[in-house]
Amino acid sequence: MAKVNLKPLGGNLLVKAIVEKSVSGIVLPDTIDKEKPQKGEVIALGTGKVAKDGKKIAFNVKVGDIVLFKKYSPDEVEVNGEDYLIMDEDAILAILS
Repeated sequence: MAKVNLKPLGGNLLVKAIVEKSVSGIVLPDTIDKEKPQKGEVIALGTGKVAKDGKKIAFNVKVGDIVLFKKYSPDEVEVNGEDYLIMDEDAILAILS
């Protein structure tokens, strides 16, 4: 994957969505299950949230993690013809291992 010149700020993450395919290789449209969490790879971490006492709050995810996130949380962006998602870390439901 090419380097992305986009740095999220605060507690935001840059995620590349993973498109689900059926066993036969057919791309499944988003309309199959509107409430299903989405899957993606963390590409970049923001600068970090800051607590009220001024201390930075560590991220629970790292670059390269495959995560499940809330479907309607992210904002879609396009960089160099590639689609990415920017979301708050709070939108992450789980890390897949």
